[in-house]
Parts: sequence; C-alpha cells; structure tokens
Amino acid sequence: MTDAQAQTSVGAQARERIRAGSTDPTSGLAPGLLQANLIAVPADWAFDMLLFAQRNPKPCPVIDVLEPGQVESALAPGSDLRTDIPGYRLWENGSLVDEVDDASAAWSQHPDLVSFLIGCSFTFESGLLDAGIPIRHQDAGRNVPMYSTSIACQPAGRVHGNMVVSMRPIPAHQVAEAVRITDRFPAVHGGPVHIGEPEQIGITDLHSPDFGDAPAIQDGDIPVFWACGVTPQVAIQASAPPFAITHSPGKMFITDAPEGNYRQ
Repeated sequence: MTDAQAQTSVGAQARERIRAGSTDPTSGLAPGLLQANLIAVPADWAFDMLLFAQRNPKPCPVIDVLEPGQVESALAPGSDLRTDIPGYRLWENGSLVDEVDDASAAWSQHPDLVSFLIGCSFTFESGLLDAGIPIRHQDAGRNVPMYSTSIACQPAGRVHGNMVVSMRPIPAHQVAEAVRITDRFPAVHGGPVHIGEPEQIGITDLHSPDFGDAPAIQDGDIPVFWACGVTPQVAIQASAPPFAITHSPGKMFITDAPEGNYRQ
C-alpha cells in the first residue's frame, strides 16, 4: 500500500466511525489529512456566500464547492456531507434552531443547498507537533477554544459579519516557529492574525470562549490567534438567510486529501 492509499484509508475509516455515531471533536484525528469546515446555504444565497469567502480568504479559504443538492465531495470519494461530520448546526433566519448528529432529514427538506468546504486549522496541527510544539487542547482532551472578535470581515452582497479566531497557547520561545510552520498553509488559514493581547481584537475574557472549550494555558505560554472557519456561522447570524446547515465548531469533515497538497 502506498502512503497516499494508507492516508485515504485513514480518512475513510474516520468518516465511517463518524457515520456510525462518533461525536468527538476531530482535532488530532486522521493526522496528515485535510480537514474542513462546512457551510451549506440555499442556492439563491450561494453567490453572496462565495463572494464573501473570496473577499475574506484568511477566515474562509474555500477548498471545495458542491453543486446544489450534491453531498459527495471530490476530496473524499464515497463521502456524504449529511452524515460524515460529528455534529451539525441548523439555522433559520439567523437563529440557531437545532444541533444534530445526522443532517439527512434537514437536508431532504432543502434539496437546493449549495455546500462550501472551508479549510480548517486542525490540518496544520500535525506540523506543529512534528516540530515539538505542544497542542494544549489535545493534551487536555478538549476542543479548541474559539472567539468572536471585533475584526470586521469585508461584506459581500447580503453576507456580513466579524471574524472568529481559534486560539492555541504556544510557549513563548516557540511562537516564531509556529508562525513559520502555519504560514505555509494558506488553504487552512495560514499564519496567525494576532499574537498576545486578546483585548486588542475584542476578546475580553480569554477563559470564556464563544465556541469550544476553555483554554489550557501553562506558564510561559503566549496566546496565538488564527482565523477560524466558524466565521461563516457568525455571518449567518448577522445576515439571516432563511436556512443554513453548518458543522458544530471543532467537529470537522475529514477528507482524503494529504495536507502536503496544501503546503507552500
């Protein structure tokens, strides 16, 4: 078996486990493979969402767009976006109305949904680990902490909202290396958007994230913030399309695409 075939097998096995009912966050799952955020909107909102992503590539790096009603991504043959993510959020007119483990029923009621897969920073975590940089939320068995910020995204048509960031506490002497490693992955948010001083980007309480779990910070750590693919969910809240389906924060779609394909 080639390395590529082995990685594909790992991705397929991870999706099968999720399809069978696993609801755990996907950080650290299927290392070496590209992970993705999901945003699915009605077809008549698709252009606005695509333009929003194009104008805001840092938080919204699009890696795949599926045609209306399509649920199998070319990045994961045999996949099904309705079942292969550990958790989904259902939105109506900008309000979160439900969270489910299987989105098949909701999808069947909205057959024209256009799905966008957006690169996720979980993809570059294996590169950090390879360099000896700790991933504190993995060590603590937690979801990554994510925060709404005061950083406004560029609006597009009816879609607007502020950026969401994920935060990883990095030992001070390793911050420069973390920046260097992640900067090589623009398709999964690239380098950080902010380092230290969370108040400067509108985060008032680092220990109370808006999404995910509380951070596990150790002495000597510096908070480092990366743009996050939960940003479209904040845009959904602000822009209020009639319906949308997203992933639950920290619970991603695992592809068969090797992370090396997205490294510069």
